[in-house]
Amino acid sequence: MKEKVVLAYSGGLDTTAIIPWLKENFDYEVICCCVDCGQEEELDGLEERAKLSGASKLYIEDIVDDFCDNYVVPCVQAHAVYENKYLLGTSMARPAIAKRLVEIARKEGATAICHGATGKGNDQIRFELGIKALAPDIKIIAPWRMTDVWTMNSREEEIEYCKAHGIDLPFDASHSYSRDRNLWHISHEGLELEDPANEPNYDHLLVLGVTPEKAPDEGEYVTMTFEKGVPKSINGEEMKVSDIIRKLNELGGKHGVGICDIVENRVVGMKSRGVYETPGGTILYEAHQQLEELVLDRATYEVKEEMGNKLSQIVYEGKWFTPLREAVQAFIESTQEYVTGEVKFKLYKGNIIKAGTTSPYSLYSESLASFTTGDLYDHHDADGFINLFGLPLKVRAMKMAEVEGK
Repeated sequence: MKEKVVLAYSGGLDTTAIIPWLKENFDYEVICCCVDCGQEEELDGLEERAKLSGASKLYIEDIVDDFCDNYVVPCVQAHAVYENKYLLGTSMARPAIAKRLVEIARKEGATAICHGATGKGNDQIRFELGIKALAPDIKIIAPWRMTDVWTMNSREEEIEYCKAHGIDLPFDASHSYSRDRNLWHISHEGLELEDPANEPNYDHLLVLGVTPEKAPDEGEYVTMTFEKGVPKSINGEEMKVSDIIRKLNELGGKHGVGICDIVENRVVGMKSRGVYETPGGTILYEAHQQLEELVLDRATYEVKEEMGNKLSQIVYEGKWFTPLREAVQAFIESTQEYVTGEVKFKLYKGNIIKAGTTSPYSLYSESLASFTTGDLYDHHDADGFINLFGLPLKVRAMKMAEVEGK
């Protein structure tokens, strides 16, 4: 009886070519698994394509709600942003995909899992760390790193390989943007983006929305509610998190929100340039942070900011299934106990303009913040505070004057 391998399958040229390659070089029974995180791609015909390519079975696994509830929400609550710009769209999805691949491998009794990530990128790390953490006994096959066996170096060679194995599918050999899409975002790499000196060709590139210049001349008000840091409704309509992201994607895309051009530092040590579209995610991050401004005290806010940066690094590096991620997330969740309230903002030509925030747990006191003297604050109290707060500065200045005067 042949050993089984589960292949992370997209239906694209790379993973289609991998099917006969696995059979030819390892004599595996190939089971394809397409994990749907909200790619919005056409899934019809995938089963026929996988079977035509030599797979014995295809799983199409919808994990959109799992992805949104258990991977996206913790990152929103943490305000996890990699290198101040990247909202972790691909990074958050990879552990969710790895987990489902392991579950299918266990179900099928497979001895190996194969992925089509290249040897230069971050995804190979994210997939493999997830698999190692959840199933250390399962073998991992990464064709692009097996250069002694995987000898194809271009789309043309992959197409010829497929044809030689009886797979004649309408793949295009022309090069286009390299894209990764899920419900949270879409990333674009390649073509003119490979040179940081080039301006992106947004008219050709954008998928989820328009540039701010092409957005409507009229702004649009949006109201959102959160409960314990979890988004609950848009404009009075309660929805599950995945539907909230879909609606915010629509609104943000319409108004040119969430387009980001980044040169980032990959885990493997090289820099890469890409354009990310995250319209709904950008709005969600901003709305959540506006509410936290009202609710969190200064000391907690400071430490939470550090933990958010730490979580972004953990997620970017593929270390989701680690004690550290669990510990950081536990801290973040404890800060969300009172992040409940309503946020109103206006979307206008790429901007998210604050229009009012309320919370039953707001720490903002109008009487304290105003210039009138309230019962809780006596202006004279500031004298002693400033004297103590500035004492180290004063002592140092006196000592320096004493030394310099000798």
